[in-house]
Amino acid sequence: MEFRYLGNSGFKVSEITFGNWLTHGSQVENDVATQCVRAALDAGISTFDTADVYANTAAETVLGEALKGERRESLEIFTKVYGPTGPKGKNDLGLSRKHIMESINGSLRRLQTDYVDLYQAHRYDFETPLEETMQAFADIVRQGKALYIGVSEWTAGQLREGHALSKELGFQLISNQPQYSMLWRVIEAEVVPASEELGVSQIVWSPMAQGVLSGKYLPGQPAPEGSRATDEKGGAKMIERWMRDDVLAGVQELKPIAEEAGLSMPQLAVAWVLQNPNVASAIVGASRPEQIADSVAAAGVKLEPEVMKRIDEAIGSLAERDPAQTKSPPKREA
Repeated sequence: MEFRYLGNSGFKVSEITFGNWLTHGSQVENDVATQCVRAALDAGISTFDTADVYANTAAETVLGEALKGERRESLEIFTKVYGPTGPKGKNDLGLSRKHIMESINGSLRRLQTDYVDLYQAHRYDFETPLEETMQAFADIVRQGKALYIGVSEWTAGQLREGHALSKELGFQLISNQPQYSMLWRVIEAEVVPASEELGVSQIVWSPMAQGVLSGKYLPGQPAPEGSRATDEKGGAKMIERWMRDDVLAGVQELKPIAEEAGLSMPQLAVAWVLQNPNVASAIVGASRPEQIADSVAAAGVKLEPEVMKRIDEAIGSLAERDPAQTKSPPKREA
């Protein structure tokens, strides 16, 4: 496993982060989820990402149980706040001081830890003054409940405003967690340049475009049984935008490129996002422990410029690049 600094800080994370968004607490049994976490640890992953909204807090509970007994100082545990939790009442969501302060305590209890390494604003909250949100984060850092603060899916302008306030309030905003893959490149035009200027790293989610870049979906053929595209309670809705024949045909053109590079298709997808110097880590998930080793093999891989060029030729024209696709809900997700 390789490690990278997160933002303009001395804090290092593993190039591969284990995330439990679509699986733990909802799609797979808790014992299998624990096996996946153990497999991640065995593979050298030290960084784990979750959120209170995942499976309505159950994912945090599963992760906390799975990591129990590990040396806390050797782990980097991330969680997030914004989405509706609990009974989903009027104050059970968003980035108000009330919700942030109550949420961090709930997350720490479920994760069975005294602090999280990174606490992230899961989206931008247009209904709460940014000053209120950042002051609450500053207080959480001073209380020792979070060591660093990050955000997720913020625009370049929102990052600049949040970063300026964090400096005024005496803490560091060091990361952004956006979607990023060969097929979803919307952060490249504005978010990445702003982040480089501010000393903010990307921790990217869905580097395999919800599994499409694995190559298992074939043009003109039904999705394999048991795959995400057939799972109505998981990622079927998110993956449907890529289930077009032109996209699936373009992805198939990556197969010989991966083979020549000595990589599997998932490894090529994860290695590709890690070529961006502003990316500190790629989040991968797993519903089976054996899936972990494949993703971890992408750590430390250097893709030659010729390989990057061939990937662009095969799939670049199919990618979504519109910076306006980086957005948060105009109203809280009640």
